[in-house]
Amino acid sequence: MKMRKISATIATLLAIPAVALAGWFGDERPPANAKPLSEIIKGVEAAGHKTIVELEFEDGVYEIEAIDAQGKEVKLKVDPVSGKVNVK
Repeated sequence: MKMRKISATIATLLAIPAVALAGWFGDERPPANAKPLSEIIKGVEAAGHKTIVELEFEDGVYEIEAIDAQGKEVKLKVDPVSGKVNVK
């Protein structure tokens, strides 16, 4: 009986991190009414950020690392529906 409780406790403790990590690897996608990625990139370039270093979609926005006109790396957040570019 004692061995069952120990086994159940160990199984529970091992399962908790697996459940927590499952959300980290979800495929988050832009909403159905989002602008095409090509338009998002054009908007970022029009805002003066000609070189894009990294782009990902996370937490409901495009997170973009780019180089500004002065050669400095900046982090941007872009709304996928409106295309509005915000410097973080």
